[in-house]
Amino acid sequence: MNKRTLLSVLIAGACVAPFMAQATQLQASSEPYTVKASDLQKKEQELTNFPLMASVKSTIRTLDNSLVEQIEPGKSTNPENVKRVEGIIKASDWEYLFPLRAPEYTYSNFLKAVGKFPALCQTYTDGRNSDAICRKSLATMFAHFAQETGGHESWRPEAEWRQALVYVREMGWSEGQKGGYNGECNPDVWQGQTWPCGKDKDGDFVSYFGRGAKQLSYNYNYGPFSEAMYGDVRVLLDKPELVADTWLNLASAIFFFAYPQPPKPSMLQVIDGTWQPNDHDKANGLVPGFGVTTQIINGGVECGGPTEIAQSQNRIKYYKEFANYLKVPVPSNEVLGCANMKQFDEGGAGALKIYWEQDWGWSADTPSGQTYSCQLVGYQTPFSAFKEGDYTKCVKHYFNVNVVGEDGTSDGGSVTPAPTPTPTPVDPTDEGNTTPVPDDNTPAPEDNTPAPVNHAPIAKIAGPVGAVEAGKSVSLNASGSTDEDGNHLTYTWTAPNGQTVSGDDKAIITFNAPEVAAATQYPINLTVSDGELSSTTTYTLNVQAKQTNGGQTGTYPTWTSKTKWKAGDIVNNRGQLFQCKPYPYSGWCNNAPSYYEPGKGIAWQDAWTAL
Repeated sequence: MNKRTLLSVLIAGACVAPFMAQATQLQASSEPYTVKASDLQKKEQELTNFPLMASVKSTIRTLDNSLVEQIEPGKSTNPENVKRVEGIIKASDWEYLFPLRAPEYTYSNFLKAVGKFPALCQTYTDGRNSDAICRKSLATMFAHFAQETGGHESWRPEAEWRQALVYVREMGWSEGQKGGYNGECNPDVWQGQTWPCGKDKDGDFVSYFGRGAKQLSYNYNYGPFSEAMYGDVRVLLDKPELVADTWLNLASAIFFFAYPQPPKPSMLQVIDGTWQPNDHDKANGLVPGFGVTTQIINGGVECGGPTEIAQSQNRIKYYKEFANYLKVPVPSNEVLGCANMKQFDEGGAGALKIYWEQDWGWSADTPSGQTYSCQLVGYQTPFSAFKEGDYTKCVKHYFNVNVVGEDGTSDGGSVTPAPTPTPTPVDPTDEGNTTPVPDDNTPAPEDNTPAPVNHAPIAKIAGPVGAVEAGKSVSLNASGSTDEDGNHLTYTWTAPNGQTVSGDDKAIITFNAPEVAAATQYPINLTVSDGELSSTTTYTLNVQAKQTNGGQTGTYPTWTSKTKWKAGDIVNNRGQLFQCKPYPYSGWCNNAPSYYEPGKGIAWQDAWTAL
């Protein structure tokens, strides 16, 4: 049976498209390949030495926490960017702009968060207007705050644009609450290994629900943020509550503002003009303006349709108000919305690849043909190009290598134990020789060398972070599986229907996610064997139904976040009917799906009535 035919039966009945092998695994030598640490460092520098990478690294640089903690309103020692912000937003402005904020969002915390990221409101030396860029950055950031954490209560005397920062914790969640946002904590998946989740006093994984002005969620977001803030993933994985209770509540939002999400550029580089769209971006409607920042934040939900949906309209309205307050000009030709705007992709000017992955190529310069190198990719892996030394970690993770220093010592300079010297033969007739000569009848010493022990391999699967849409291509990667003894491995994948595919070239499989009518989980098992022993792990593929863009199901339209619903509208969602409540509750029918998706959102009953 050829490869295509064999793989096509793997998840028959559940997935209409076949698994496809993505790459051929080259058989590794049992002997480690020696490579100099300096060569790895040089390779890392070569692969990251280009203008876009340099500019992004400059944008995401951070201030040491010991200096951040010293920042207070009015201090002469405050960093330059903090002083600029203080000149634009005073404590009285903060009180006026955010009168309904949670008490944790203090003006002092705001300034500390600004100080942590020196590129925000920095002084530009190339002719750009530093004050104007700062004002526009703040207006943009505050407008998104108002949508993401706003009260959205039109009956209040405070206008809706002034109702931002109401929530410091996700609605419906509190510290100590069990069982949420920790599905990727499983230590058998790479997210759980790279960002190992903390546990509470009962031994259960803590909950990584939304906290802070950005509502940071999931361990694979808390971990990188913790590393950026502390140089240690463990701090916030063990104490996620710090994202709500300290200056991190606002720093988490600025982190998201300054960091790119490949293939998207960062919002900061959009606003300060560092990002300039290429022809491909322009053809997709991706041009500088407030609208493209909405695409960056929530484009998959709010952008791309023929009309501006309610959430995007809110953001535009709020932006205009903050821009007016902060004296930010809004040109008549600025694109403020994101209707008809396609999503960023690999062809765009901001498509920076920032993660290290195994280089699957072939090399004529190595005995095995393996490259013994890593490459930059646009999808998330455990190894970041923003973290010095991660390139070496990537190479050591994927290849059987012995990394040595210039002096030939192991691991880039660490000293390995010297081998026991072989005794020099001596002449027994030499009078100076004091070494006893064994009698011919002396029995040979007993061999106490332990018999070789075979260790079971460890199976590991890397796959997509979060849910994938039905019909989309999915790759599962088991090349991170290890064997302590260096044995050659065979990979066996088992689909939910019991069908299997196996081989030493099946470390990577690619297939299309099953077509589903509702969100469905598919456990896919992997068994890795060294010929004698084996281990098994499971990857749970979360598949979400395709958005139907208002298509009809029965006599009522299917609910979609891209459609603007009004009071009295009846929709079908996941086989159940719901009716949008009368005004003023109807405004929620077109708001944050995670909160108000009928029958699913955590506060859906505020907007919908189940029929």
